[in-house]
Amino acid sequence: MKTRLNIKLTLSTLAFILVTGCASDNKPFRYENLTQEVKAIKADGGFYKVGNPYTVMGQSYTPKEDYNYSEVGIASWYGDDFHNKRTANGETYDMRAITAAHRTLPLPSIVKVTNLENGKSIIARVNDRGPYVKNRIIDVSQKGAELLGYRKKGTTRVKVEVLEKESRAIKEAMLSKTSTSKTYNTAIDYSLVENTTPKYTTEITISNTSNVSTSQQSKPITSDNSGNFFVQVGAFSDYKKAKEIAQSMKRFGNVSIYEAYLSKDGVYRVRLGAYQSRSEAMQILDRLLDYGHADVTIVQG
Repeated sequence: MKTRLNIKLTLSTLAFILVTGCASDNKPFRYENLTQEVKAIKADGGFYKVGNPYTVMGQSYTPKEDYNYSEVGIASWYGDDFHNKRTANGETYDMRAITAAHRTLPLPSIVKVTNLENGKSIIARVNDRGPYVKNRIIDVSQKGAELLGYRKKGTTRVKVEVLEKESRAIKEAMLSKTSTSKTYNTAIDYSLVENTTPKYTTEITISNTSNVSTSQQSKPITSDNSGNFFVQVGAFSDYKKAKEIAQSMKRFGNVSIYEAYLSKDGVYRVRLGAYQSRSEAMQILDRLLDYGHADVTIVQG
């Protein structure tokens, strides 16, 4: 792997990257041009925002500039179901770029995310809002989860830290008509982060059973992590209503309507999937919760 990133006007290439052991020669990457990155973000429709206070699922959040932010908690990730969709600051989400969603940090901000279970770290650009599942503090892109080593697991315990100098620089450039920053001028250096001894050696499993209920004639969710799993977003006696909901769910992935006869009248169930694992279905459920869809459940069948 080269030690210098080839700069192109694509957000996947221009994403901030920092990964332990990524370079085969163990030399640091050098990111050459903040101005070009910011121009690409703006050309894609992205803009700088802090945002007003807002409420999701009864919980209130107040976005703010906090250059001392540091927090330990659970990270999740999101991928192709949101690929090419718009993020909260207007960018196009690219699951192959190193980006992240956070509830309150300015968009964009630059953060260091460290997987406390294996010591791996990345530098990511925060450009979206979420996650809103209890105890989760950041949602990274699919590529970010791969580099941090928890894509298959689904979640991991991390430490998230704002990089003050980098975050101030990208804010300055985003707000500048010339897309430049006096803080960094034209260059930002990212050295590889050394592996640290993980503080947490016990595997941490996140259970969301309080938000998941099984419906009649659906198989209960077990500890088995393989098979056909669905995210059910509603059950309706009116087919027209079910069809309307199904149409609105297409942005989240493949959606189907299943008819079940629990009595003389039919019930139409709207489901996303199928997914090969419960953890994959949980990722979709989490995203639905992020977007305010509270009455959702996972079923196996």
